[in-house]
Amino acid sequence: MKSRAITILSCAAVAAAALAGCSGTPGDSSSSATDASTDATSAGPGAASSDGSASSSSDPIRVVASTNVWGDLAAAVGGDAVTVTSIIDDPDRDPHEYEADARNQLALSDADVVIENGGGYDDFMDTMLSASDNAGAVVINAVEVSGKEAEGGEELNEHVWYDFPTVQAVIDDIESSYAQLDPDAASTFSANAEDLRSRIDALITREGELERTYAGESVAITEPVPLYLLEAIGLVNATPDAFSEAIEEDTDVAPAVLQETLALFSSKAVSLLAYNEQTTGPQTEAVLAAANENGIPVVPVTETLPSGTDYVGWMSDNLDAIAAALGG
Repeated sequence: MKSRAITILSCAAVAAAALAGCSGTPGDSSSSATDASTDATSAGPGAASSDGSASSSSDPIRVVASTNVWGDLAAAVGGDAVTVTSIIDDPDRDPHEYEADARNQLALSDADVVIENGGGYDDFMDTMLSASDNAGAVVINAVEVSGKEAEGGEELNEHVWYDFPTVQAVIDDIESSYAQLDPDAASTFSANAEDLRSRIDALITREGELERTYAGESVAITEPVPLYLLEAIGLVNATPDAFSEAIEEDTDVAPAVLQETLALFSSKAVSLLAYNEQTTGPQTEAVLAAANENGIPVVPVTETLPSGTDYVGWMSDNLDAIAAALGG
């Protein structure tokens, strides 16, 4: 199933955003969890410096990620050898309400590596990158890396950052891209990537432990954001497809479908509700109320990295919340 793509709501002429000074919300662009920041006027590896001289190989690799999820992973692999700009980074804001920002356009113009989610989730990245005339950037598309495709007539669930094997494959691509751009730091990138992969291996082990105990239990969702994680534990999504599809497409849920969804809670047919707290509305709030009224545990999920944590910590918290909801 396909969620609402993150669209550009302002600066219709993205190609002219940097030149025309089209403004966005300042919070839309930020550094990664490593506190690294991107200076849009400094030179990347092999580029000319501001005084016209050749840049040294010690200049950091410039990375632009569509969301802070991929930005955090990019920073973890690169360490001090990279600077990362994460375009969507506000955990309190609907990520689909992204507004084009001239600073982000400039960052993409100077990027050495671009990491996008793909699958229609962040098409604005391709639009802005095309407008930037930066043909030399290495582009990593997580959905393409995953190899996942739509099956059985359903649309692809593009929220692949909840799928740990996909995340590890993206880490592999990040590491190899960095090593090509800065061979002198290849051993550092390798060590960082190996450490990160091993920590994600621990998350996969945790999924397996939960699967052995809870496989087959039914759950409800408001959107398929965490489905890869839930399915890896062996949980079965009992939510009517028409409900989650309508929420994803930001359309009204048919009354009969809403009642069918609410009945999952009154009949105690599900063990938990996974609730996307970043994209809410009257119908999802009705589902949340039904879960609370009937004593069904609620597991909040998000599409971007919460403040004060990293990817592995975030996913570990998600697994702990699921385990607690299931009684483990």
